[in-house]
Amino acid sequence: MDDQSRELPSADPTRDVLVRMRAALPSLQPAEHRVAEVVLRDPAAAAQLSITDLAESASTSVATVARFSHSVGFGGYPQLRLALAGAAARESALGGPRRQPPADLDEAATTEDIVATIVHHEVRALQETAEHLDLAALDAAIEAVAGAARVDVFGIGASGMVADDLQYKLHRIGRISFAWTEFHAAITAAVLLGDKDVAIGISHSGSTTDVVETLAAAKESGATTIALTNFANSPIVEHADIVLTTAARETTFRSGALASRTAQLAMVDFLFVGVARTALDVATEALARTHQAVSVRRPPQRVRKGRNAKETRS
Repeated sequence: MDDQSRELPSADPTRDVLVRMRAALPSLQPAEHRVAEVVLRDPAAAAQLSITDLAESASTSVATVARFSHSVGFGGYPQLRLALAGAAARESALGGPRRQPPADLDEAATTEDIVATIVHHEVRALQETAEHLDLAALDAAIEAVAGAARVDVFGIGASGMVADDLQYKLHRIGRISFAWTEFHAAITAAVLLGDKDVAIGISHSGSTTDVVETLAAAKESGATTIALTNFANSPIVEHADIVLTTAARETTFRSGALASRTAQLAMVDFLFVGVARTALDVATEALARTHQAVSVRRPPQRVRKGRNAKETRS
C-alpha cells in the first residue's frame, strides 16, 4: 500500500482539521506533538493565538509551529489558524444553546459536566468517523470478508472486546470466524492462515505490539489483512492491505478503552451489515435460526398484577 492510499479521504484540510491533526499524532516529532496537544486541548483558544504565542504555549519555536502547519496539510500558520477558527465555530454550533461541555474532566466537574462531556465526545466520534470514512476501503473490506474461507480477528484489551463482537456477529450469519485476544493464541493462528483467509487487526493506537506483530505474521502467511485503527500513519498500517480508520477523541478519563470503543463498534457494524447484505437471504435465515435457538432459554414474560389491576377489577 502506497503513502497516497493512506491519506484521509477528505481533500479539504480546512473541513477536517481536528480529525487530521489527531490522525497525524503518531507521525509527529515530539515538539510538533506538543503543538498538537495545545491546539487539540482548546481549538477556539488556539485560533486566537499568534504563531509566537502558540510556540510559547507549546514550549517550542516558531519554526516548529510553521513545520507543524505543513505536517497537517496547510501552507502555513495563517491558513491553519483560519481552519481552527472554523472548526471551533462548528464545535460550538454542535453544542447547541447550552454551553459547550469541557474538553476534559477534573475534580471540579459536576455530574452534568460528566454526562454532557461523554455524550458530546461519543456523538462526535461517530459523526467524524462517518464523515471521514473511506468508503472505497470499507467496500474492499466487505468484499474481502464476504469471500473469505475464514476470518480471524485480533485485538488486545478493549480492542479485544471489539474483536469478540465482530467474531460473534459474523458467526451469527454462518461465517467461519475466530477472535484472538491473547498473543500466543493469536500468533499461532496467524501463521496458519492462507491466501483464502482474512485477518483483521484492531488497535486504536495502531501501535499495540501484539496486534501489529500478529497482523504482520498473517500477511506474511498470505492472508488478506485489514487494519482498524484511529491513526492512518501508525505501525499497523504497514502490514495492512486495507485500512479502516476511526475518529475517536481521547480525554484523561476516556483514554484507550473508552475513547475508541464506540467508533470501533460502529465500524464493526458497518462491516458486518455490508457482509450480511452480500448474501441477504442466507444471512437473514441464519439470524432467524440463531435467534430461535437462544430465545427458548428466555422465560415467558409475566403480566404484572399490581394495584392498577386490582382497581380495574373493583
